Amino acid sequence: MKIKICGIQTVEAAGWAAEAGADMIGFVFAPSTRKVDVNTAKRMAEAVRGKVECVGVFVNAPAEDVEYVHKAVGLDYVQLHGDESRAYTAGLKMPVIKAFSIGSMPIAEMFRYDARHILIDSPPAEYRGGSGRRFDWSALEGRALDHSRLVLAGGINAGNIREAKHLVAPAAVDVSSGVETHGVKDKDKIFELIRTMKGGEESGKNLYSARC
Repeated sequence: MKIKICGIQTVEAAGWAAEAGADMIGFVFAPSTRKVDVNTAKRMAEAVRGKVECVGVFVNAPAEDVEYVHKAVGLDYVQLHGDESRAYTAGLKMPVIKAFSIGSMPIAEMFRYDARHILIDSPPAEYRGGSGRRFDWSALEGRALDHSRLVLAGGINAGNIREAKHLVAPAAVDVSSGVETHGVKDKDKIFELIRTMKGGEESGKNLYSARC
């Protein structure tokens, strides 16, 4: 199971995630307390290039804006966290993670989107994603869905990440507030999360190995 640390805002935090062994980091370009600009994201991406994959998070952005940021920053994926249609998603010429809030539509319909991964999150609070609230994971347990495409988000932290893997068996988890202290990325929590999940595994990245 892969781990994505989303809502990265500094080069320092990007470095922590890469050093700890995250598979992906996410930069938020939508309204959020974690929003960053293109230049900042580019500096962060350049600092960890080749060590971790970089994802840009967008909410109902024009396709040309998504394409511009993808190229300017050098993103590996774009994550669509709004009400983007199937046609919009299919029209993008880059790997896509399409995010949905649980209960927003039938789960089978979510997986009909032409996207590399389908992210299922808790219902939104003030912003899309990053609420830190867990939904009832039994809604996904045992369902006939493509777990190789599933990314689980919402209230995941070091205390429940193994439970998430056991109950849901997603391809990846997306974590933001679960590795923060007072809304800021916490180095110790990032390392604790990844050590808890992957501490016994060997990889080419220091200690361990989601494609925000």
